[in-house]
Amino acid sequence: MLKHLRSLSGHQNPVYALANAAKAGFFFTGGNDKGVVEWSLEKMSFSKVLMPVKTSVYSLHQYENLLFVGQRSGELSIYDLSKQEVTANFQAHEKPVFDIVTIPAKQEFLTASEDGTVGVWSLTDLSLLYRIRVSADTVRAIAVSPDGLNTAFGCKDGAIRIYDLTDYSLLHILKQHTLPVTSVQYAPDGKYLISGGRDAQLNFWSLPDYQLQHTIPAHLFSIYGIAFHPSLPYFATISQDKSIKLWGSDDLKLYKILSIEKNTHGHTHSINKVIWSEDGKYLLTTGDDKLVIVWEWDL
Repeated sequence: MLKHLRSLSGHQNPVYALANAAKAGFFFTGGNDKGVVEWSLEKMSFSKVLMPVKTSVYSLHQYENLLFVGQRSGELSIYDLSKQEVTANFQAHEKPVFDIVTIPAKQEFLTASEDGTVGVWSLTDLSLLYRIRVSADTVRAIAVSPDGLNTAFGCKDGAIRIYDLTDYSLLHILKQHTLPVTSVQYAPDGKYLISGGRDAQLNFWSLPDYQLQHTIPAHLFSIYGIAFHPSLPYFATISQDKSIKLWGSDDLKLYKILSIEKNTHGHTHSINKVIWSEDGKYLLTTGDDKLVIVWEWDL
């Protein structure tokens, strides 16, 4: 189902951020070596350094011709991919920016930070519209429901907080994880929300009522990413335990484990980010071993 295709080297330090590019066949990475890098899937190689940054890159998000770059310093940079230049750089938070999502229907974007707040910003003029005090500590991950009505925030205190995207009112506080929540994703079909945490558990919450339906002890250590295949009924999870796991999104069955400890190719250190290529042909993973590994979907 998934097989190792190529391990790409080039970063000198751990890699924390990964995002697809607007143009097919390219993607971006950022990490602890103070630069945002563009890669080519066609050539399976480094393409170019897009921009230097002052501190580590913790989050990347691409929307249309813009690449949002969240840094450890709390700064947010916006790189215009058509102009090939940084068009904005500002202090979005007092502490690191861990996640960024856009809400095109509202012409807004959200930033989550270690300072416990979420910034709601205008996509039109980049002005701050609201700053929501979500938690007393880090807000690590953001997910937006497929219908665009709700947003989920994964927090260091072990809670998932669900907000109404119409007026940003708090709807639910979900408490099941015993340690910080490190990843959240809505199923594309809108049937459930998945959360993963430092407790190595995957929790499945039904929609629209957000009732706990299933708990799976999915990994040995923190679950740092959950990514649904763009067209097939599968999702991948990654972990500090250096493994990648492929699950059925309908039956929640474990179909594949990719790990050097299972005698396959794999990462030698914590895996920090995972995405699928837009066409679903490749799974991309990256982490503390400084590598980007490209896995090919093999039916």
